[in-house]
Amino acid sequence: MSESARSPLLGPSSSSSQRAPSKKSSRSIRSVPSDETTPLLSREEDEQISDGEQASSTEESTALASPEDPPHRKSTRRWPSVVALSVLSVVVIAGLCIGFFAPAVVEEYATQAAIFEPKKLSIHSLTSTGVQARVQGVFVMDASRVKKNTVRNIGRAGTWIAKAVESQESTVKVYLPEYGNILIGTAVVPRIIVNIRNGHSTDVDFLTLLEPGNVDGIRKLANDWIEGRLGQLRVQGKADVGLKSGIFPLGVQSISESLVFEGHDLPAIPEYNITKFNVHEAEGEKGMTAEASLSLFNQFPVQLTVPPLGFKILVPNCLPLDPNIMLADATTEMINIEPKTNVQVNVSGIVRELPDVLTKDCPNSHSSPLDILLGEYIHGAKTTIFVQGAESPSPETPGWIGELMKSVTVPVPFPGHTFDSLIKNFSLADVHFSLPNPVAEPGTPESQPRLSATVKALVALPKEMNFAIDVSRVRADADVFYHGKKLGNLDLKKWQRGNSTRQEAKGNEKPMLLVESIVKDAPLDITDDDVFSDVISELLLSGKGVKLGIKAEVDVEAETALGQFVIKKIPAEGKIAIKPIPGGGFGSLSPKVGSLTILETTEKTLTLEARVNFTNPTEYSAYAPYVNIHILNNNTLLGHATAQNVYVSPGRNDNVLVQALWDPSALGGKNGSSVGRELLSQYVSGWNTTLTLKTHNGTIPSQPALGAALSALNVEIPTPRLHTPNRPGDGDGDSDGEDKPHFIEGATMHLLSSTADFVLLSPLPHTAMFITRINATAFYNHTEPVGQIIYDLPFKVPPGESETPRLPVEWSLGSVGYEAVKSALGGTLRLDAAAVVGLRVDKWKQEIWYIGHGIGAHVKL
Repeated sequence: MSESARSPLLGPSSSSSQRAPSKKSSRSIRSVPSDETTPLLSREEDEQISDGEQASSTEESTALASPEDPPHRKSTRRWPSVVALSVLSVVVIAGLCIGFFAPAVVEEYATQAAIFEPKKLSIHSLTSTGVQARVQGVFVMDASRVKKNTVRNIGRAGTWIAKAVESQESTVKVYLPEYGNILIGTAVVPRIIVNIRNGHSTDVDFLTLLEPGNVDGIRKLANDWIEGRLGQLRVQGKADVGLKSGIFPLGVQSISESLVFEGHDLPAIPEYNITKFNVHEAEGEKGMTAEASLSLFNQFPVQLTVPPLGFKILVPNCLPLDPNIMLADATTEMINIEPKTNVQVNVSGIVRELPDVLTKDCPNSHSSPLDILLGEYIHGAKTTIFVQGAESPSPETPGWIGELMKSVTVPVPFPGHTFDSLIKNFSLADVHFSLPNPVAEPGTPESQPRLSATVKALVALPKEMNFAIDVSRVRADADVFYHGKKLGNLDLKKWQRGNSTRQEAKGNEKPMLLVESIVKDAPLDITDDDVFSDVISELLLSGKGVKLGIKAEVDVEAETALGQFVIKKIPAEGKIAIKPIPGGGFGSLSPKVGSLTILETTEKTLTLEARVNFTNPTEYSAYAPYVNIHILNNNTLLGHATAQNVYVSPGRNDNVLVQALWDPSALGGKNGSSVGRELLSQYVSGWNTTLTLKTHNGTIPSQPALGAALSALNVEIPTPRLHTPNRPGDGDGDSDGEDKPHFIEGATMHLLSSTADFVLLSPLPHTAMFITRINATAFYNHTEPVGQIIYDLPFKVPPGESETPRLPVEWSLGSVGYEAVKSALGGTLRLDAAAVVGLRVDKWKQEIWYIGHGIGAHVKL
């Protein structure tokens, strides 16, 4: 309130008075039954001075409460000031009665004209039973406030005659009628002399001894106020006051004053700011120490020094009716409170251990009280802790303060801490994918792909955390997103071993905690096959990396100075960057068939088994119990390949066993045979051919939808090169380093016999094949015919290097080509060839065409 404000002694806005027909006066106010929650020793009210002046009563506080009121509220009356007002009003009435014997008029004048302007309330000292308070203010009589002219005139005349009145030392008792008329406190008021003439002021300055009354009643009142059940409160003060004017004794006057506090008169718990909060390990003992500083504004003209106090910090139990759980002991330093200034409160507390009841799961629940408390905190919700008074840490603090405080428990809202940016970096290293078991039932956990990886998370710790924390295990339930659409769920519900390393803060950065955990065989449940197809398409076709979003709730098992406990449902959100496939996507697989075996044949099909060497261009590994891929060329299905129990590692992979079925006529429709013939012809001729690999709903039998979704993607690779056998001094046998098939090693032309034989290198190391017919023409300089071979007798081509029988040649006599052959007699000549060749492998038969260039031919007679 403003220090210049004035307050009427017994203003009609807050009380009304009645005069009993006896020598003793009794002032009271009709009250409305109230709820039970108001501060122990406080009152506020607004009053108007009839002449137009604004007046407000004192603003005072006690060591028990310093409530902050909004700035627009203009006046406050505290019960120590009310005591002074009541006594002074009796003084005025007694003085008037000296000159005039009109009690009703006298009381009306005194009620309306008397004003006490409080200036300051301070706690002078603490005693073993209460506090000695100093009340300072100004008393003045203002006749202009009296409404009736007759009353005003009589009052002014009477007070001019009496001039001054003196009250003797008296004891004022304060009761709560609605609480069984319990005594909540007493005040001893010393001798006071005031000038009661109109317009004259008297400085009032006295010490009063305030003592608390019924502790149980005070506790009930305080709890009702704290819990919001106090709508209004009636306070009644009673006292017997001895009076005299000059040398004339006026006897003992009994006074009874009732005041009603309601609505905005009832103060709220003051708002405060937490300016400092720090948690660290306790020094010299087991436990965790928390230090906090709070700032709040004292808007009242109250001055006092609060001694060190002790508190117990409690947290909620499973249910509201369960007893709160004792968590920590706390103490405050000495608090100096000055009028209308900010007050700094320093608090320190220690948690020595976590009670078992705090970490034990609640009935019919998988969450403990600690889980519930931390869950609200880390999700940014306001949590509530409870502060209960305890024994003071200072022996100089009077015992009655501790006893009074122990009877009151105050709920304190504690703001949560949002963890939206907790995970600064989230990455997966050493990623390994495992395809599901082919015989697993679709829709079961066993039918899901599995992921193993080293998960690394860089966690930004709150700056308040200054203690060691060691993460021993982690688990999570994570959703994976691509462009905001959910891709699937990564099931990490099983505990995974983890470790953590603290990184201290640098500059303005927060301290970090690097958490690493090795995840093994976590099921990856693809919930949207279309989104998964988009991810694979982006990864394979764009040449760019893919960023996946991840949102998870993480449970962490941590070891601290308080022991081991679990923090549940920590929100984590981050990005997983999947690096692009280098070297032009899967075209850089560079597959090569090192060994080819014919397992089974029919007239139109081949069942092959090959040892394939290829390069995995990614940094990811995978395991496939079973996978089947369609093989296409020119959009025509020619066959399919199957691999089982394959482990693919980054980099070079050798001797991967693959089985394939070649059946273009049955699988490729009406064009299948011709497309297959063209592919084989181009391939053996050394042309650059490609195969298209495509998934289907049987690619992963336990995941038909996944295979079907990926079928929209066509992975095109160069046709694998068949490994040809080595010749002495020819290195690895791969055509002198040329990356083309090399089936004809050389030829010999016999001029006199008009025959030719060829050295062939078979790519089949275990199976013989037969050439059933040949219709071939040799060319010199690409276009000049040399001769023609037409041969319809089958001959065998065994595995490895072999020589054909001498095949008859019909020379192109007189041609440029033939002349070139004769000129090369005894030497060699490079020739081209075009042929139609019939092939047979066991039961399988196929006719192909062949075009060769630069075949080295020896010319002999």
